[in-house]
Amino acid sequence: MWVEQQHSLHSQRGISLFGLIFSLGVLILLAIVAMKVVPTAIEYVSIKKAIIAAKNGGTTVAEIHKVFDKQAEVNYITSIEGKDLIVTRNDGEIDVSFSYQKKIPLFGPASLLLEYEGTTAKNGYAPKKTE
Repeated sequence: MWVEQQHSLHSQRGISLFGLIFSLGVLILLAIVAMKVVPTAIEYVSIKKAIIAAKNGGTTVAEIHKVFDKQAEVNYITSIEGKDLIVTRNDGEIDVSFSYQKKIPLFGPASLLLEYEGTTAKNGYAPKKTE
């Protein structure tokens, strides 16, 4: 009888209170980071759609900037403006590109830096803006 009780106690496995608290802490930290990163990713997708609309809606650099600024206002884009776009001409076709950084404060001195870039170029190469 004693051997059976001892054997059944050893075969029971589970998570300890410390393990549960630690796991919940990690999940909460990941959820907080996700809640701060997801809006920037959504804005990035909006910017990519806006540069396509700007490319199709303008023939000059000024028109492209203006169309992008209108799209930015409608889509709540706050990270970049029309003047931040890089407009180039490759093989007679206009390409619109962008590049920006988003710094997300986490806690204390810790922050998360996200670097976004995109282009309408077929080769996917986005030239860097020269200041």
